[in-house]
Amino acid sequence: MDITLPLEQMTTAEKLRALETLWTDLCRDESSVPSPAWHEKVLQEREARFRSGEEKPIDWESAKRMLRERYQ
Repeated sequence: MDITLPLEQMTTAEKLRALETLWTDLCRDESSVPSPAWHEKVLQEREARFRSGEEKPIDWESAKRMLRERYQ
């Protein structure tokens, strides 16, 4: 199936809504989107840093604020 979207004519908001619609559909059946092999290694490394105290969790609102400040 070939799907063509008028990307040049779509606003950023429309593109984000299309992306969210696709992502929501993909997430309906998580087993249909296997996690890549490298992902397990990354998660293990992050867990090790967390357990050692090298890395601390932060709440989502703080994370968003930090990202916005970093990439403005």
